[in-house]
Amino acid sequence: MDLSPTAYVILGMLRDGPRCGYEIKSAVDNSTRFFWAASYGQIYPELRKLSEAGLIEGRPDARGDRKRVEFKLTAAGRGELGSWLRRPPETFELRDEGLLKLFFSGAVEPEDAAATLRAMREHHRAVVERLREIEPNATAAGDGYPLLVLRGGIEYNEWLADWCERMERDVLAEPAEERSA
Repeated sequence: MDLSPTAYVILGMLRDGPRCGYEIKSAVDNSTRFFWAASYGQIYPELRKLSEAGLIEGRPDARGDRKRVEFKLTAAGRGELGSWLRRPPETFELRDEGLLKLFFSGAVEPEDAAATLRAMREHHRAVVERLREIEPNATAAGDGYPLLVLRGGIEYNEWLADWCERMERDVLAEPAEERSA
């Protein structure tokens, strides 16, 4: 079956129990969005496709005036998730506008490149703070793999923040002709 990465995010989010689209988005925003985001515009069409494919089932779950549909994995959905998890990863992509701008920074002054590095450093430090806020709940939940990824995210962002700081010093210390060589 040819599913999108967002479809697998949804299957994964439903593995522990039923959720509506809003709850899936909220779970993504507090976990995988740090390395694999999914928007409402991606989630809701995928819910429909997964339902049509028989990988999830939806049932009305009205709460107050809100019409909601709660989705749960079917046996076929659980099997598809397991099959996907057993295959080697195919996508190893890092999209970082800061690195892209830094790559082309030979076209601007060193101070501009340093400003990009400062912005990147501040971003990665803020991510570390946010991940550290999540860590106690992840530790208490006792689910080892999300905690493993969380700790990897903390270390990765700490390293990148430190790297940005070192590179900012280097950029400001190097003569321009050495950077463009």
